[in-house]
Amino acid sequence: MFRNIIAFIKKETVLSAAWVLAVTSAFLVPPSKEYLSYIDFNTLFLLFCLMAVMASFKKLGAFENCSKFLLGKFKSTAGILSVLVFMPFFFSMVITNDVALIVFVPLAIITLKMCGLEKLVLFTVVLQTLAANLGSMSLPMGNPQNLYLYSKSGINLPEFVSVMIPYTTASFIFLLISVVLVNLKTNDGIKTQTAEFHQAEETNNAGSKKMWIVSTVNFVLCLLCVGKLIPATILFPVILITYLVSDRKILSAVDYSLLLTFVGFFIFTGNIKNMESARAVIANALTGHEVGFSIAASQVISNVPAALLLSCFTDNFKALLIGTNLGGLGTLIASMASLISFKQIARNYHDKRGRYFIQFTVMNLVFLALLFGFHLILA
Repeated sequence: MFRNIIAFIKKETVLSAAWVLAVTSAFLVPPSKEYLSYIDFNTLFLLFCLMAVMASFKKLGAFENCSKFLLGKFKSTAGILSVLVFMPFFFSMVITNDVALIVFVPLAIITLKMCGLEKLVLFTVVLQTLAANLGSMSLPMGNPQNLYLYSKSGINLPEFVSVMIPYTTASFIFLLISVVLVNLKTNDGIKTQTAEFHQAEETNNAGSKKMWIVSTVNFVLCLLCVGKLIPATILFPVILITYLVSDRKILSAVDYSLLLTFVGFFIFTGNIKNMESARAVIANALTGHEVGFSIAASQVISNVPAALLLSCFTDNFKALLIGTNLGGLGTLIASMASLISFKQIARNYHDKRGRYFIQFTVMNLVFLALLFGFHLILA
């Protein structure tokens, strides 16, 4: 039994850490009905729906087809890497960083395998995660903390964009430099390897027009939910019933451990927010140091809970906006979206989780240092 527990912790390190923090905080704030209010069910429902839709597209061979298209248009390593990195950067501005990573990380893994550049998967996914977190900060709909602060502060859209556009531009330049450096270091040419994929993907489902229609409609519904046109409480049963009827195996491909990880962090951050002693310390430390403090808080409790928590103690929303967006860089839990990439790597390259974690942390700290230095220059 002990060996099974150790094996589970190794396999689900982030999930285990989230629930250790949640259980520990429960000793300080006893469990009650209020715990349910901690959990953002809208986020959980939307994540479930997106993962189900992406699983159906993967089963249909959509990612392979998209990869073949990219390989047909871009014949250089630099071209492939640029597309894979900057698609989540720009798309995250309108479909959120979470959705961008759910869509484009699997695409990157398949594409790099097909063009003989699999050794670049870890570094590319790290850059994709950085790109999604950085691109999403430019518009209110890019990520949850932006939507919250945009709504609470009353800042208009032009003012919001004017605050964040310098950081978005700097981020684009830093990402471009990173792609160029990786390309210079990689001497291998693209070698398309599609035979094994043809064998793996030649299934009846790949040609199912019915499933293509179902998955496309479901994806559009997800995008409408992201745009706040459809509530997640309606989307969730629609997606669930759709796949229960059409293909139940799709539901087994959903990453339920990721959803449980989010629940653990929601409980932990909710308890921290309700601790009076912690509230007093935060109020004293925050004044005049909103950007730095929100960056630091994001490293421990993630940037979305940090925005929710710190907005109770200051009305300097522009500083919180900058701080919580830059705070999405750094640790693995600084942005919940980063967990999505980590889970993809853990699923496809289980033995390389540690290596990915090191690359992720180093690159995030480098980008955080660069952008915080850029902030100090602007300030």
